[in-house]
Amino acid sequence: MKHYDAIIFDLDGTLLDTLKDLTEAVNYVNRTMDFPLKSREEVRLALGNGVAFLIDRTIPFGKENPHYQSCIEKFQTYYKSHMQDHTCPFEQIPRLLSELKRQGKKLAVVSNKFQLAVEGLCQAYFPQVFEAAIGESPSVARKPAPDMLLHAVRRLDSTKEKTLYVGDSEVDILTAQNAGIDCISVTWGFREEGFLKQKGAALLARSPGELLELLGYEGDQETR
Repeated sequence: MKHYDAIIFDLDGTLLDTLKDLTEAVNYVNRTMDFPLKSREEVRLALGNGVAFLIDRTIPFGKENPHYQSCIEKFQTYYKSHMQDHTCPFEQIPRLLSELKRQGKKLAVVSNKFQLAVEGLCQAYFPQVFEAAIGESPSVARKPAPDMLLHAVRRLDSTKEKTLYVGDSEVDILTAQNAGIDCISVTWGFREEGFLKQKGAALLARSPGELLELLGYEGDQETR
C-alpha cells in the first residue's frame, strides 16, 4: 500500500461504540412522544447519515410526522447530556491511534454527528489526538458529499493523494469515492463485512492490528 501522511476517521462505529447511547436517545424521544420504541438493531441500521436521517427512520411517518423537527431537537438535547453514559472506544483503538501518532501521521475525524457531539466525544475519549474534528453543521454538506472530507484534508495541510479515509459504513465508502480519496472499511462497526463488500469496499480491516498491517506496520499482538 502507498504511503499516507494523513489519516481521517469516521467516528461512530469506527472509533467509538456509540450504539447503546444512540438507541437510548432515540427511545427517549419515542417514549416522550408515546411512539413505539426501537431496538438496537433498528437504530444500528439507521445510523450513518446524521441525526435528521436517524429520526426520519425511527419515528412514525418520518419526515411527514408533524413533530419531526421537535423530535430532532429533543434527541439533540438529550444526547448532549447522555452521550458518554455507555459509549467507549472499540477495543485497541487507543493503541492504534497512539501508534499512528508515533509514526508521525496527521489525524482527523469526519462525522455526520452534529458538531458539538463530535467535539465533545473527541475531547472526552481522544484528547489531543486529532488536529481536526469535523461534524455536521450548516456550513458544510454532510457525507456522502465530499465537502467534509476535503475540508479535513485542507485542515491537515495534506493532499487527496496522501490521505486515507477509514470508516465502517456504505456512507463512508461513497464519501471517499466522491472525494477521490482512498478508503479502508472496518468490519468491527455498525455494518457487516458482506454488506460492505456489496457496497464496493476496496479494502477491509477486521481489527485495528490488521489496519496497521495494511498501512505497512507490524503493530503488536495486542492490536490484532
